[in-house]
Amino acid sequence: MTTYSLKRLDFDLLDYIFEMKGGYVLDFSNQTYSEFFNDELGINIDDNRFCDIGTSKGKRLRSYLKQSKTEEVLRVLASLWQYRETKRKRASIDEEKPELVSEFNELLVRLGGKAPVNKSKSSFVPHDEAINESTAKELLEALMQLAAMDPHPRGYAFESFLRNLFDVSGMSGRASFRLLGEQIDGSFELDGETYLLEAKWTNLPVNAADLRSFNAKVQDKAAWSRGLFVSNSGFTEEGLHAFGRGNSLVCM
Repeated sequence: MTTYSLKRLDFDLLDYIFEMKGGYVLDFSNQTYSEFFNDELGINIDDNRFCDIGTSKGKRLRSYLKQSKTEEVLRVLASLWQYRETKRKRASIDEEKPELVSEFNELLVRLGGKAPVNKSKSSFVPHDEAINESTAKELLEALMQLAAMDPHPRGYAFESFLRNLFDVSGMSGRASFRLLGEQIDGSFELDGETYLLEAKWTNLPVNAADLRSFNAKVQDKAAWSRGLFVSNSGFTEEGLHAFGRGNSLVCM
């Protein structure tokens, strides 16, 4: 990995790219900023180590970038860029200064990375072929074994099964986690988007109340969040009808 220390002009560039003037970073609130770093990068950006030059979001980011190894700096910048581009494209906002974006790409290269490639939805390549026959058989056997388990341990085992399924499918499955009292059953990545997971294995189909509850969790998160609700017993027709369309969930 290339060793490169960010210079004053580099930080001036990052101020523009990530809208860091006034202590802000993009459109993050304090909560979504902490969640983004924790969920996407496994970093506690609220750690006192990163408050040495100030406690604003922008100053904590500056401190982290100054203290961290080159590969970590590159990882953070790439993730923030992905978030920025997702928000910009969804809002149909044109890039005001493309020449500065080119400078940002050059900075990533100096850090030892690659200039980001903007992928369209149609560029996603399915990972089905990566699952060989032996792995598919193991997954099927694991799924069948869940049916014989008691309800409580089966719920956790179902989450673990889905995480493993996402992993072998190349979708970076993550274990369950808790945020401010909310339990999230897991997450995965698909075509550059992060999906939160809700998994239920119950005797009855999932109703509208459960759908609305999970949708509220997803909507409380940042723009990178989508939701996948997996129910072994399906969903009630009334629930799906009452829940309606136009929400950020996929039901399966």
